[in-house]
Amino acid sequence: MTNAKHRTSGISRRAVLQAGTAALAAFAPQEFFSPAAFAESGFDWKRRKGEHLEVLHALGPRGTLLQKYQKEFEDLTGITVGSEQVPEQQQRQKVAIEFASGNTSFDVVTLAYHVQKQLAARGNWLVDLRDLIKDTALTPPDFDLADFGKGAIDYATQKDGRLDTLPLNLDYWLIYWNKELFAAKGVEYPKSFPEMIEAARQLNDPKKGIAGFLSRGLKNANVPVWTSYLLGYGVDPIDADLTMHTDGPEAVAAAKIYQQLNKEFGPPGVTGFNWNECQTSFMLGRAAMWIDGIGFALPLEDKTKSRIVGKVGYGVMPPGPKAQHSALFGDGVGISRSSKKKEAAWLYCQWATSKQIAQRQIEGGYGAPGRGSAYEAAQRSNNLVAPREWLDAMTGSMKIARAGLPDIVAVTEFRDTFGVALTNMITGADPEAELRKATEAFRPVLVKSEKA
Repeated sequence: MTNAKHRTSGISRRAVLQAGTAALAAFAPQEFFSPAAFAESGFDWKRRKGEHLEVLHALGPRGTLLQKYQKEFEDLTGITVGSEQVPEQQQRQKVAIEFASGNTSFDVVTLAYHVQKQLAARGNWLVDLRDLIKDTALTPPDFDLADFGKGAIDYATQKDGRLDTLPLNLDYWLIYWNKELFAAKGVEYPKSFPEMIEAARQLNDPKKGIAGFLSRGLKNANVPVWTSYLLGYGVDPIDADLTMHTDGPEAVAAAKIYQQLNKEFGPPGVTGFNWNECQTSFMLGRAAMWIDGIGFALPLEDKTKSRIVGKVGYGVMPPGPKAQHSALFGDGVGISRSSKKKEAAWLYCQWATSKQIAQRQIEGGYGAPGRGSAYEAAQRSNNLVAPREWLDAMTGSMKIARAGLPDIVAVTEFRDTFGVALTNMITGADPEAELRKATEAFRPVLVKSEKA
């Protein structure tokens, strides 16, 4: 390893999550901390000086950002930090195993709301932060809980009202597109699902090693791609009453889009692609379009790694036949209940979700924080690493955001089951038959897990 009042309204599976801010204007412009302002606030940040924390992140831009500025936290607090980034699938397994043991090796952990939120609630993995927030000896006024968008807090809040994480990132899905490839063939950015398919057809050029479309084909990881299309039909995969819509006409139509884009216009070996393989292929100029989360601008605009710097377009998800939605996912940071250093861990959580870090998150292209003031600052900033178009795509996506996965305990099993079906479709299996089989297999799992 390297070194206000809480709002308790729960998230609705069917509600459009106006996360980040329902409207940016709802937040008045606020002054951001200078690098030394934490210490200047008068709050005793060194109250746990000399302690050591272990922090576990999922591999990705947010972990990279927090590790980059980690020394700042250590200098501020006198607390040393050992932090580790683990690929997300392995991180989720590690987290589940360690919490099941009752004694985690980490004090602070980042969790994916769309995968681990209900598991954390059922297992009582994390500390309820509400009392810590109210304690003025542990939380300075500058923390400003009200600065978090209502949708972000709703996403973080458990059904019983506990706030056991702070929103770290809200992941809106969008379309990355290669402007140079589009311009070369006179293709415009698609304004509908049929136009997206037609653009992929025109831009697909296997002889030059260019895929018309790129998305996750690896089982489990691929499910959010399918649900992104399903939301365009105005349908959630599973309703709040546990009614499944995973083999109906809308689900089949969305699956056929997934199949066609990957089978006909995807790169060779796409069944083994997760986001990392997609990112690598796109940044090498080998794909015309790529659907995924908002947080990939940093590597795509990195002149030392990317061949398409300055050529990337950032587009809001086109409308489907019945609705226009950006699939929403998210991550939070919380404190392990078994940690013996909860006060030090709380200081880290505040720093990791602070206004200063949130502003850096947007300016550096690391993703979309939950704090409204960060968006206000970004609109005025001259320090954006990503193009202004990326910020515009982010703010446009948040206005049409809708949860991309069902809010259920067995969401991993859901992704595993339907992920296999989707992977089979890429190799030629019938979408309707695959979805029917997956639905029949998952229904008893859903009922059992939700009633447990």
